[in-house]
Amino acid sequence: MSAPKKLFIKTYGCQMNVYDSERMAEALGAKGYVPTDTADDADMILLNTCHIREKAAEKVYSELGRFKGLKAEKPDLKIGVAGCVAQAEGQEIMRRQPLVDLVVGPQSYHRLPAMDDAVRSGEKALDTDFPEDDKFDTLRSRAKAKRGPTAFLTVQEGCDKFCAFCVVPYTRGAEVSRPADRIFREAQELVDQGVREITLLGQNVNAYHGHPQGLAGLIWALDKIDGLARIRFTTSHPNDMDEALIAAHGTCDKLMPYLHLPVQSGSDRILKAMNRKHTAENYLRLIERIRAARPDILLSGDFIVGFPGETDQDFEDTMQLVRDVHYGQAYSFKYSTRPGTPAAEKPQLPEDVMNERLQRLQALLREQQQATQASMVGREVKVLFEKAGREVGQMIGKSEYLHAVYAKAPAEVLGQVRRVKIIEDSPNSLAGALVD
Repeated sequence: MSAPKKLFIKTYGCQMNVYDSERMAEALGAKGYVPTDTADDADMILLNTCHIREKAAEKVYSELGRFKGLKAEKPDLKIGVAGCVAQAEGQEIMRRQPLVDLVVGPQSYHRLPAMDDAVRSGEKALDTDFPEDDKFDTLRSRAKAKRGPTAFLTVQEGCDKFCAFCVVPYTRGAEVSRPADRIFREAQELVDQGVREITLLGQNVNAYHGHPQGLAGLIWALDKIDGLARIRFTTSHPNDMDEALIAAHGTCDKLMPYLHLPVQSGSDRILKAMNRKHTAENYLRLIERIRAARPDILLSGDFIVGFPGETDQDFEDTMQLVRDVHYGQAYSFKYSTRPGTPAAEKPQLPEDVMNERLQRLQALLREQQQATQASMVGREVKVLFEKAGREVGQMIGKSEYLHAVYAKAPAEVLGQVRRVKIIEDSPNSLAGALVD
């Protein structure tokens, strides 16, 4: 019997790419591939790329350049580029890097087995279509191997919002929701494999419409799965946060009190230029309703500073919104151009201005995050333990608020939700002691 072929996947970017990488590995598993942790002994290397961050494409070309020597040593090695950079760059990737054997977009990775046949016969393979066939239906059978206690599950893809700074509508396509019965089946399979917490994924996950009652209806359906202890979802758009979903945060015990709800700016003028279709006041009133339903909810957000045309006052409006909301966690970035987006054609702010604003914003966000962490000391939280720590007898998991928590505990707590009293805080984690 021939030795199995080895597959190395490097994943960039969001949680959805993590999920996609798992499904690509499963698809190629049918062709005899097994995962490997290193590129050096791989028979196929896949870079699953993200186009959101600055100079994303150039970073991919740089990574590919590192494989030239490996390809020379192993002529049978196949190299592929997947994900959003693949969708955006297409044929250009193969032109600039002839060592690339296949390029596949995020909507076509269910076709990888056929593409593998093509490249093994000496051809190049390119598929960046938005195919009519449902990739999830093609890949609906998940691997049966034992899994860790947490998993991602894509329920919605694409975006119809067309924010002026974003390439997602062009790389992921229009908003599409998976049918609720298929999601339920996949969630049940994950739980049968040992998963206790599922995070529902989508570019605009709360725009999900594959259930008659939307995302709230899907959450309540998943709530009925025995053995599933926790449900989360990300990433949300403020305009799709309906009252049923807000209410679910207050009434569904399995829905965790953590919400990532990007606003991007606190300036109405900039929000309009971004094509966000909401105002700062809309967002603040929404936060009030969410906190009324679940007072202890921890809020996370995204911010872009230095968007074209942003004035000092626009930036101060953002700082004030951050003060008004008080985030437990947040992500902030300097604006960077994405070719093909409306904002890319506008005059850009000076780099030093953007740097100074980002430093000020991050200092405020860091202060809020540290205050939130400190407020947890003395409280009891419920921790789902996921792995062993570096120290002997130490276990690490996540609280319901998505804080990393470590505690002295026996190995049998792995995969269990246990009560922990927080005894110490640090910038990126909490230390606790088992209560039971």
